[in-house]
Amino acid sequence: MTRRLRISRSWRALGALACATVAACGRGTGSESSAAMTSSAAYDLVISNARIVDGTGNPWYEGDVGVRGDVIATVAPKGALANASATTTVDAAGLVLSPGFIDIQAHSWNQLLFADGRVIGKVAQGVTSEILGEATTPAPSNARVDSLYMSGDPDDALMLTHATTYRGVHGFGMWLDSMQAHGNAVNVGSYLGATTVRAYAMGRREGAPSPAEQDTMRAVVANAMRDGAFGISSALIYPPGSYAGTPELIENARAMAPLHGTYITHIRSEENALLPALDEAIQIGKDGGVPVVIYHFKASGRAYWPLAAPAIAKIDSARAAGQDVKATMYTYPASGNNLSSCLPGWVHADGKLLERLNDPTLRPRIRREMSDPAPTAPALCQQNPADAYQISGFKKPEWKRFEGGRLDAIAKALRMDWMDAIMALTIGENNALGKITFGMSDANVARMLSRPWVVVGSDAGGFDPDTTTALVHPRSYGTFARMIGKFVRTDSLFPLEEAVRKMTWSTAQILGLRDRGMVKEGMRADLVIFDPAVMIDRATFAAPHQNASGVRDVFVNGVAVWRNGKHTGAKPGRALRGAGYLMGEK
Repeated sequence: MTRRLRISRSWRALGALACATVAACGRGTGSESSAAMTSSAAYDLVISNARIVDGTGNPWYEGDVGVRGDVIATVAPKGALANASATTTVDAAGLVLSPGFIDIQAHSWNQLLFADGRVIGKVAQGVTSEILGEATTPAPSNARVDSLYMSGDPDDALMLTHATTYRGVHGFGMWLDSMQAHGNAVNVGSYLGATTVRAYAMGRREGAPSPAEQDTMRAVVANAMRDGAFGISSALIYPPGSYAGTPELIENARAMAPLHGTYITHIRSEENALLPALDEAIQIGKDGGVPVVIYHFKASGRAYWPLAAPAIAKIDSARAAGQDVKATMYTYPASGNNLSSCLPGWVHADGKLLERLNDPTLRPRIRREMSDPAPTAPALCQQNPADAYQISGFKKPEWKRFEGGRLDAIAKALRMDWMDAIMALTIGENNALGKITFGMSDANVARMLSRPWVVVGSDAGGFDPDTTTALVHPRSYGTFARMIGKFVRTDSLFPLEEAVRKMTWSTAQILGLRDRGMVKEGMRADLVIFDPAVMIDRATFAAPHQNASGVRDVFVNGVAVWRNGKHTGAKPGRALRGAGYLMGEK
């Protein structure tokens, strides 16, 4: 009965949205009746005198917005709500009002489940929804999935403690419910991690699944989709997810296709094999019958920057042929991941990474593969010079001095070459070190970001700058603000309206969120008020813990979480669920 009530309410909301798109119902630009605009019914929130950038990419206009509860009730001409009764009134004169930004590739796992849930660094740049799930999710879980969180890293240990409660057919839904119950400043949803799907059936071993194991994967996918997953997310460079073959991923995609899921992927290569990796992703979507989204679209490794143009052409071609293929990007020319990604995939198999690194008989093979210059060799870290890698996360007292240092300098201090240094550091810090890779071209970032099918995702978690000290990628604090400050204001890469579209409604469309991402009647009141003349990222690679500038106010579900440049402490965020959730009970 509960699920049926949710369906009914959802369709009523969709009906309101449909009404808001036709002239007879009013479009928020002057077509409302005078009775609607001067209604004596009180609003919970009125924002007046704003320059409204509505998320569709259409030109801005001046207007007022009235909110009742968590829904945008009225979008009216400027001054129309001047005399309306409201609990809270906000004057946005000289500022832009837009939908809240949706981060399609967020990693605020612990912040939204264990920490205080304020995700300050994200809220400060206008993010109102965090979408998790790249590669791995803590749900649904079983003993095999638990093994993914046995690295020895404190964050993994924390997740493992909680993941053991997400057992059973509806484990994924239990996880979403837990995050909503925890209390967060932002909304949160998630894709289903493809690595989790594989681990649920096979653990961390290499090889193709048996027919029975593939059947288990199909069931896991279908159940998670009915629990609200937006689709399946893979990361095909990180073991054990990298052990998945194309046929396995196609079968999993077919399992989610009737439930309207999307296949979103960190493709198998962003370096020398970029184009074949794109071909694989496109094939999975085509044969699986689902849309495809490429995570953090890029050509990485200085030798492979020329691949950016044919990569763009490949997606353009697929779209011209009628296939739904899109991409996400962050707004920086540097990536970030674990230092152990520099090691061959087989070294990680079955959770025996440290054991194999400590085996002197395997060292020659590991070194040979790490440094293999052949064009067909897996791109590990040999595609960039050692000074392209900034290392962070040191815990050993004697190594604290290396925090934020470049790999070449650290290797020299250890009196090792870069390969032995990576192995020694991975062993010594229990595989908990991260790296930032300066392997991208600014020109390519702009070229790729300008494509109309690209949306913005940070590939980062949200932190509290007053309490976090570990070195992180500045994209945690600046991805969305940088979109406005650099690419709109400084570089004039595209107009403000296009930038906002890439951070709001276009992302909502990928996710199937039909009630968020636009400033329209009937939509949820996730709203941001900012000054485009000063909005910019302030975080740097050397000093990342600095909030962005330019966002004055942020509202989530109609509740202020950021006012006049400060967090209010409010936590009105909700769990977001995909289209399959509405189909979960017939």
